[in-house]
Amino acid sequence: MRHGPTQAFGIICSPTANSTFDGRLAFVPGWEDVLVWDVKRGEMVSMWHSPSHTSPVTHLLPAPSPSTSTSAQPQTFAVAYTDGSIRLWSYASGDPEAAEIVTFNGHKKSVTSLAWDGQGTRLASGGTEGEIVIWDRVGEVGLFRLRGHRAPVTSIHFVPHPSRRHPGYLVTTSKDTYLKLWDLGTQHCVQTVVVGRGEVWSSAVREERDEDDEAGGRWLVLTGSGDGEVKAWTIDRQELEEGLKENDKGELPTLVRPLCTLPLPPSTQPVSQIACHPTLPLILAQTSDRTTSVLRLRTEEEVAAKRARRKKREREKGKKKGAADAEEAADPAAEEVKWEERVTTWCVVRANAKVKSFSLAPEDAAKGASLLLALSNNSLETYTIPTPLTSTRKASKLADGTAPEPSKTHSIELPGHRQDIRALCVSSDDQVIASASSGTLKVWNARTTACLRTVECGYAICATFLPGDRHVVVGTKAGELLLYDVAASQLLATYQAHKGPVWGIHVRPDGRGLVSGSADKDVKFWDFEMRDEGAGERVVSRLGVETIYKTKQLVLVHVRTLKMTDDVLAVKYSPDGRFLAVSLLDSTVKIFFQDTLKFFLSLYGHKLPVLSLDISSDSKLIVTCSADKNVKIWGLDFGDCHKSIFAHDDSVMQVAFEKNSHYFWTVGKDRLLKYWDGDKFELIQKLEGHHGEVWALAVSNQGTFVVSGSHDKSIRIWEKTDEPLFLEEERERELEAAYDAHLADTLNRDPDVEGDGGPGADGVEAVQKQTAESLMAGEKIMEALEVADADRAAQAEYEAEKARLGDKGEALPAPPKSAELLARGGIEGDEHVYQTLKKIPAAQMEDALLVLPFRQVVSLLNYLDEWATKDRDIILTARLLHFLVRTHQAQIVANRLMRARLVSLRGNVRAAINAHRERMGYNIAALRFLKSRWDAENTAGMLEEEGLDEDKVRKRVEEGRTKRKRVEVRA
Repeated sequence: MRHGPTQAFGIICSPTANSTFDGRLAFVPGWEDVLVWDVKRGEMVSMWHSPSHTSPVTHLLPAPSPSTSTSAQPQTFAVAYTDGSIRLWSYASGDPEAAEIVTFNGHKKSVTSLAWDGQGTRLASGGTEGEIVIWDRVGEVGLFRLRGHRAPVTSIHFVPHPSRRHPGYLVTTSKDTYLKLWDLGTQHCVQTVVVGRGEVWSSAVREERDEDDEAGGRWLVLTGSGDGEVKAWTIDRQELEEGLKENDKGELPTLVRPLCTLPLPPSTQPVSQIACHPTLPLILAQTSDRTTSVLRLRTEEEVAAKRARRKKREREKGKKKGAADAEEAADPAAEEVKWEERVTTWCVVRANAKVKSFSLAPEDAAKGASLLLALSNNSLETYTIPTPLTSTRKASKLADGTAPEPSKTHSIELPGHRQDIRALCVSSDDQVIASASSGTLKVWNARTTACLRTVECGYAICATFLPGDRHVVVGTKAGELLLYDVAASQLLATYQAHKGPVWGIHVRPDGRGLVSGSADKDVKFWDFEMRDEGAGERVVSRLGVETIYKTKQLVLVHVRTLKMTDDVLAVKYSPDGRFLAVSLLDSTVKIFFQDTLKFFLSLYGHKLPVLSLDISSDSKLIVTCSADKNVKIWGLDFGDCHKSIFAHDDSVMQVAFEKNSHYFWTVGKDRLLKYWDGDKFELIQKLEGHHGEVWALAVSNQGTFVVSGSHDKSIRIWEKTDEPLFLEEERERELEAAYDAHLADTLNRDPDVEGDGGPGADGVEAVQKQTAESLMAGEKIMEALEVADADRAAQAEYEAEKARLGDKGEALPAPPKSAELLARGGIEGDEHVYQTLKKIPAAQMEDALLVLPFRQVVSLLNYLDEWATKDRDIILTARLLHFLVRTHQAQIVANRLMRARLVSLRGNVRAAINAHRERMGYNIAALRFLKSRWDAENTAGMLEEEGLDEDKVRKRVEEGRTKRKRVEVRA
């Protein structure tokens, strides 16, 4: 049977993307998923997963909400992935799942940054190849692609034009040290600025309004570099409105002007993120791995007052020194206040681990600004930054006179490990899973994946459940054996068993002891005993009889030691209890008799040490995996090697047999989990999903699932499904996937550009990218056109033959319809083509049409002419016609026979579009009339009730419209 993945658990946040915070919910990446956490309750409320998609998330960004939205309305999120795709998700607060709206494919490599415009109708994305793509959210298509950067794009920001008729500007930064300003109207770069010597890692845009002049003001652009500098740049609103007009000397204006360098503490680490608070005068910059600096923008009045106080102190000092004849200093208030003088440090947020990203909540900051930190050790923290005062005298301190300090409000740590998962074990009833890492031992419910227990431990390397599933033994790097009580979450005893790391432990088949192997070249045997704990509890009866009740506790008793010639890497008992297999650092495996410890066999063949081994349930086969990337299957009776398999592309870390079978599982550093047949020596299934080296593996006792733990701190359960698996079909599927990927890469390769950012890379072009889905959609269109053309040709031939025979033609039988058309209800060929095109997503339509040969393009134009004549879905018809004519313009112009068809198409499409335009104009006029009548009735009613004049009534109506009402409906 086929094995399939269930949801990954143990992940709080992955270090691959940024995070978003709304004050209550934290939206963070969970490798290929998006996780939504309620930070106050510490619970995961939603997981957004796209089926059969394994690429990690690289960026996520919520779309701006309209002013009329309520909290019950779903919000749109743009999520980018490493495969170059962007998915739009719709999520309503309180729902356990989000709906996937559309998928955009335009980048050939990973997407690094996203940005929405002010209305949320356009989305800009930048990739590692240095390209920027503008997407239309409403039309679900890519508008155009901008080329100019030579390195990954690190940030994108929309800058609206002062006149709303202009599409606006785009500010982008890249690791090629450039800041570029793009005009979205002309679709060209209008200015390129060299920020500095280091790479530009981040940027932020803040609008500064001029209180005296409504049309004035500027946009402030802050850039963070790899050398630790934060620079400020300005874009003047008035210059943007005037545009690129030459002056008297024939020179073009400079739109982006340098302002200053922010006064930050000297640092050599890159400024990986910058953000401006939406309402407070605060700027946040991540200046080092664990610290986030919070800067405050002082008002000009505060700076001037501070200057005056400083000048006053200087004059007083001068008088004391006798400098009465010193020149009178200029008035400090008359001096111009520089922008860098307004910047001062407000506070510093220090996290417990390396910060991967931070996010500010856009809520009302009356009680303080809420800050979310996503840490690299798989945890989340929230802080409250105190709000600066508005008074100029004590603005640098809080109301009580104390210095501002951020307060930690919430932390999410328990549902995941801080370090790599190094050991996994499953209870005998398959209900509980124990995972161990450096610092923590966690117990999980295998069905609900909920974390049941968390206990501190040392650097764990191996772990196992003891018989009864009430205790867990953990072997550590310090050579200790730790005995835990699972129910009580208590460490019962610590045994200094070895002088080196304990690499392997295994319970004896009779359940009365265990064996441990260590790097100190010892194999030690331990027995389980129940011993009295403490002095006991004394109870005296009424008759004066004293009774002592003692509780018994499980202990490990060392009984014997087997000395080896080299470090021990793995130990395993055979299920029948006869043999003990020991793996050594010299790349051999020694087999001993379990009772007498006499030597039985030595297995030679691996070129590097054997990292793990396992013995089948019938004690006939032993399988070993090594750092030499090979898996060897041996017979336990004579020690002969049945087969050596090149299993993984990197070291094979662990191997385990399924119970009561010769099937076994392997995991490796190549991030793959593989399922093998030990009798036929064949690969059954290859499972992908982990995003780091897979260290640990555990197979359920009933064989219904397998668990794997990885360097990415995730635990994944792979369940056995009811779907049968055929090896031939599996191999064919892998070959087809490889062929489709190669074909898509070949079609996406640009012959004009020799490399990323090579010569000729600057400019603008259409957004096109072939994927397996678009190729499949193109094949469906081709098949539909072939079926429709064949049916139409058969019908035309029948009509011609019927006309030739005359009266005898009435008895001629009609041609049979195609089986495809009959299966769809006996529809006509053009209807079949229309339904096929209608089912293709708008985002894949243009890429699918590129697959069509010109012969079928001509056929499709004929169908479009018929649909335009019937006024059938004129929006789809006009869109298809525009794209086909634009793409195949040269061939269409060269073909004289197409002239009549194009003339007919032009007339029919124009007539249909004019009819739709008139209908829409009529409806808009009707809505305006209804609105004016409602306003008139409302105004008249208020005039009668309150006796107000018409101007006051209109003012009240406008105030009521501008009020934003939030309604939250709870069930």
